Amino acid sequence: MLYSQNNISNLSPHLFWDVDISHVNFNTSQKFIVERVLEFGLISDWRIIVSVYGMEEIKKTSLQLRTLDPVTLSFLSGLFNLSKQSFRCYKNKPSTQNYWTY
Repeated sequence: MLYSQNNISNLSPHLFWDVDISHVNFNTSQKFIVERVLEFGLISDWRIIVSVYGMEEIKKTSLQLRTLDPVTLSFLSGLFNLSKQSFRCYKNKPSTQNYWTY
C-alpha cells in the first residue's frame, strides 16, 4: 500500500532523532512508527498515523508492542475497550534493576 498523502517528514522530527529518516517509511516501518508516535508523539502525529494506518491497524500493532509506558497503555486500553492484560507489553514486562535503591 502506498501512502502518498502523508510524508514521513510530516511527523515530528524528535520521533526519529536516532535514525536516518531516509530509511523510515510508512510501508516498511509501521511498527516502528506507531510505537514512536504512541510513546513520544504529539496529537498531530497521532492524527497522521490514524489517517495512514487506521484505528484497526494501530490496535493490532499496539497489542504486539513489547514496551509501552503505563500512561500510553492505559490510554490504548480505554480507547480500544480492551483490558491491559490483552497487550503484550503487560504480559512481558521487562525485568530492570533499579540502580538507585540500596
